[in-house]
Amino acid sequence: MIGSRRRTRSTVNVWPGYVDALSALLMLIIFMLLVYVVSQLYLSQTLSDRNSELARLNQRLSEISELLGLEQSKTRALEQEMASVQDAYSASLARLENTRERLMQQTANAEAQAERLQSMDQALGEKEELSDSQQNMILRLSNQIASLRAQLGQITAALRLQREMTAEKESELADVSRRLNTLLAERVNQLEQYQSEFFARLRNILASNENIRVVGDRFLLPSELLFASGSAELGEEGKRELDKLAKLLLDVAEKIPDDVDWILRIDGHTDLVPINTPKFPSNWELSTARAVAVVRYLAAQGVPERRMVAAGFGEFFPVAEGTSPEALQKNRRIELKLTDR
Repeated sequence: MIGSRRRTRSTVNVWPGYVDALSALLMLIIFMLLVYVVSQLYLSQTLSDRNSELARLNQRLSEISELLGLEQSKTRALEQEMASVQDAYSASLARLENTRERLMQQTANAEAQAERLQSMDQALGEKEELSDSQQNMILRLSNQIASLRAQLGQITAALRLQREMTAEKESELADVSRRLNTLLAERVNQLEQYQSEFFARLRNILASNENIRVVGDRFLLPSELLFASGSAELGEEGKRELDKLAKLLLDVAEKIPDDVDWILRIDGHTDLVPINTPKFPSNWELSTARAVAVVRYLAAQGVPERRMVAAGFGEFFPVAEGTSPEALQKNRRIELKLTDR
């Protein structure tokens, strides 16, 4: 009996269970593959739409840049025209004033001569008639006075017309000034837009490093992150952080129009502990050399040199007061700021 029971258990067929399990596993794998393929198709379509939208935005930015360039050309032409008109107007006014003064002097002389003749005429009051020469002289003087007064009237009318023309030109100049102010405001708004984008993206990139601080619109990198103590040679960790900065800056710079005059300021700061070595006689040299080292490294990564400026401030602009190790560490820093020239 015991032997028959063993034979019965051994003859049980377990393969159908294995086949069902393998079928279920195969169906699950096929389902996961379908989900993966569909998600890849959706992601590809989304990326394609995004690239198309970016292409349209870049084209629109190019058109706006061209329009701004045309407006600037027109503005410069108007400024040159206004300058020439103002010069001509000033020269014309000077000539008219000189002519008017000469005519007034001539008129005064003629009137003085007429008064003298009148006094002579009164002195000869006892005579019934003047001599022919006196009468001719009085006639000539009267004609001269009339001519001078006519010329003075013409000059006065010309001055009035010139003032009216000047008022029109001043109105045009005011309009040009308003347009220039509008363009300037647009440039400022554009730069602020790219400053905000640069600031936000750089903050996200450097957020993993707790030593990097943000103060206002500036990024403060501790000197220990970039340089060894008393040195202006970049370390490997500092180069890695600057690589992130260079990549981001090049990406943002491609979007900024060429006529927006922006720069990246790199400021070097030290603590108040003095240094005196053959290479760095004071903190001025050390802070400046560190700022220049950052500029040179970014330039080697492709950042345009004309878009960067390096400055050394020594120990004279601390961000933390006192002589504690924490205050000294905060004051040893490199500051980065995207701004206008």
